[in-house]
Amino acid sequence: MSRTALRICPLCEATCGLTLTVEGNEVTGARGDREDVFSKGFICPKGASFGAVDGDPDRLRTPLVRRDGELREATWAEAFDAVAAGIRPVVERNGPHSVGVVLGNPNVHTVAGALYPAVLLARLGTRSLFTASTVDQMPKHVSSGLLYGDALAIPVPDLDRTDHLLLIGANPLESNGSLCTAPDFPGRLKALKARGGTLTVIDPRRTRTAKLADRHLEIRPGTDALLLAAMTYVLFEEDLVDLGESAPHVEGVSEVREAVREFTPEAVAPACDVEAGVIRTLARELAAAPTASVYGRIGSCTVPFGTLGSWLVDVLNILTGNLDRPGGALFPLAATDRTRPAGPGRGFRLGRWHSRVSRYPEAKGELPLSALAEEIDTATEEGEPIRALIAVAANPVLSAPDGDRLDKALGALDFMVSVDPYLNETSRHADVVLPPPPPSQSPHHDFALNALAVRNQVRYSPPAVPLEPGRMAESEILSRLVLAATGMHGADPSAVDDLVIGQTLGKAVEEAHSPVHGRDPRELAAQLTGESGPERRLDLMLRLGPYGDGFGADPDGLTFARLLEHPHGIDLGPLRPRLPQALRTRSGRIELLPRPIADDLPRLGAALRERPDGLLLVGRRHLRSNNSWMHNVPALTGGTNRCTLHIHPEDAERLGVRDGAPVRVKGAGGEVTAPAEVTEGVRRGVVSLPHGWGHDRPGTRLSHAATNPGVNVNQLLDGSLLDPLSGNAVLNGVPVEVAALVTTP
Repeated sequence: MSRTALRICPLCEATCGLTLTVEGNEVTGARGDREDVFSKGFICPKGASFGAVDGDPDRLRTPLVRRDGELREATWAEAFDAVAAGIRPVVERNGPHSVGVVLGNPNVHTVAGALYPAVLLARLGTRSLFTASTVDQMPKHVSSGLLYGDALAIPVPDLDRTDHLLLIGANPLESNGSLCTAPDFPGRLKALKARGGTLTVIDPRRTRTAKLADRHLEIRPGTDALLLAAMTYVLFEEDLVDLGESAPHVEGVSEVREAVREFTPEAVAPACDVEAGVIRTLARELAAAPTASVYGRIGSCTVPFGTLGSWLVDVLNILTGNLDRPGGALFPLAATDRTRPAGPGRGFRLGRWHSRVSRYPEAKGELPLSALAEEIDTATEEGEPIRALIAVAANPVLSAPDGDRLDKALGALDFMVSVDPYLNETSRHADVVLPPPPPSQSPHHDFALNALAVRNQVRYSPPAVPLEPGRMAESEILSRLVLAATGMHGADPSAVDDLVIGQTLGKAVEEAHSPVHGRDPRELAAQLTGESGPERRLDLMLRLGPYGDGFGADPDGLTFARLLEHPHGIDLGPLRPRLPQALRTRSGRIELLPRPIADDLPRLGAALRERPDGLLLVGRRHLRSNNSWMHNVPALTGGTNRCTLHIHPEDAERLGVRDGAPVRVKGAGGEVTAPAEVTEGVRRGVVSLPHGWGHDRPGTRLSHAATNPGVNVNQLLDGSLLDPLSGNAVLNGVPVEVAALVTTP
C-alpha cells in the first residue's frame, strides 16, 4: 500500500521540499512539495531521482572490516572494535596530529554530518583537518572573516527584491545555487528580468545562466579579481561611492581607494580580455541601480586570486551602499544561529598553525586538501606524518589535485576508517568502512545551508521510512566513532549528545545576554524534547536561537515541538538588515582593507603584466550531478551529463581536433584522455572538463559509474597551485596542453 511522506531534498544546496511516494519501505517517486514554505513545489532532476539515489543497490548495508588484506562484511560491534584498535595506538605513539580528518561535501547535507564532526575534532585534538572547502569556497570564508570577523558571515544576494544582479563565476541554472540557498534559482532570475531588472554574467563559458543574461562577458579565466578591482577604481575615480546606511559601520574606505589606484580599466583590460569601456559601464550601472548585488561563486574562488576576488565582491557591494539593505546583499539569520549582542568580537586570524611539509597556513582551522598527500607520504623534522585517517563522506582521490599520489599515500597509512555509503575510489583504502543509511531513513534539517538562505525559514523532516534492520543511524555511527577514536570506546553513544548539551547550556547560563542567564542547566536539559540525541540538540539550538522561546522566556517562540506542528516548515520572513549585530571584528566595524588583503594586492598587481599562452582549463557543473557522489545513478548520467572536453571550433581546427574523437589533455600533474566536444559554448583559448569523474580504479563497487567512468580532471593538477591566503586549490584558469589522438582529415 502506498503512502506519501515529506522530505527536504539533501542532494544540492537548494534544499527543496519533496513529497515522496513510498511503497512499503521503498521510495518509488518524488515530486515537489507545493506547500513547502521555501521551495513552493520546485524540483530539479536530482530531487526527482531521490528514489533512485536512495535505493541504489550498490549502497553498502553492513560495515566492512579489512581482514587478511580484504574488506569483508562485519558486525557493527566488530567494526567499532577495529576502529578503537586502529586509531588509539596511532595517537598514543605519535600524538593527535598524526590522525587526519577529511570531511566531504555531503556532510553539510545531513543532520549527523553537521553535528558530530566538530565533536570528533575537539575530542581528538588534531590539527590535521582537511575538508572540501579548500577545493571550493574557502576564499569566501577567509574574506568574510577578515571583513566581518566571522568566517561564516556570508552575505547573500537578495534575489527576490534586487534590481541588478552581477554574477561572476557562477552558473546557478546548473548548480541550483551555492553559498546562496535558493530553491528555483532559475525562476528567481527570470522573475528579476520580468520586473525590469538587469542580469549580467561574467564567465568564460556560455552557460545556461549566461544565455539568460542581459549581458554576458567572456572573461579570461583567473582574472576576475582584476576586473573587480578595476570596477572599484571607477567607483572612486567617478565619485560613485555611496555607502548608504552602512557608512557608520565601515572603516578603511580611503585606504581601499589608494590600494586600487593601479587597477585602471585601461591597465586591466588586456589581461581580462574585457574592454575598458565595458568595465566602466559595469561599475556605473552597479552604482546607478536602485538596488544591486554582486555574487561570485566557485569560478571566482578556485583561481589564484580567489580570496582577493571574494573580498572585492563585498567591497563593491559595500561601496555602492548595497550591503545589508533589501535588494542588495544581506546576512541571513537562521533559526539555529546563536544570538549575540552587537559590539567588538575576537576577530579572525589566519595561520595559527601550518602544515608540516609546505608550511601552508591554516584557514578556519583547516589545512589545504591539496596538501593531504604530502602530509601522509613525506617525513620532516616538523612533527609526525599523518599515520591514520578518518574520512567522513569524502572522496579526495577524485576531489583533490593529483589523485594518483594521494591514492598511493592512502595505501601506506597505518589505519584508515571511512564513513561512506559506497566503496569508492577513496573508501576502498579503508580498514573499516561504516555505511550510513540512505537519506529516506534519516531525519533532515539544514544547519549550514539555512545560514545562507535567501529567505529566513526553518524546516525539519523526520525519517520517511523506518531504519532498515541491521542498519545504524548516522548519528549513532558518528557518536560511536567519536567514542572509539577518543578513548571512550564502549560508552553509551548518548554520552556524546549529553556532553554537547551540557557544555552548551553551561555556557548559555553564564552569558548575561542569554535568555537562560542564571538558570540551572540540568533543569533546562530536562525540558528538551525529541526522540533522539540530534532532535534534542536541535530543540536546544532552536530555543536559544533568535526566534526561540528561550526556555519559556518567550512563550510564542520557536521550539522543536512547534516545528513538528508545521511539516511544510515555518516562514520567518525576508532577509533584514543586521548591522552591526553580524560583525565580530575587533573594532566592531567592517574592516574594509584588512592587512592580509593589503599584503596580497601586489601579487595581483603583478598579474597585470601576465599574458598566458596556450589553452586554459576550466571546470563545469551539470544539473544532474553534484561532485563525485551521483554518477552511480543511471537517471543522473548520460545525455549532456558526459565527461567530455569542451573546445571552441577555432581551437579545434587549429589543433586538428575532431568532434567526438579522443584528445590528450596534459597538465602539471599528469595527463588524461577524453572525447572532444567542439562547441561555441566555451570561448577561444579555453577548454572545459567536468569535475567528479574518473571511476575506473579497481576495488570499487560502483557498477553503473564504472560503465562510463570518465576521467579525473584533478589529475591534471599537481597540487602546488594554491590561493595563498585561503589555501584553496587553483582548479580554474590552469594552463594545459591539448593534442588530438585522431586528427581531422
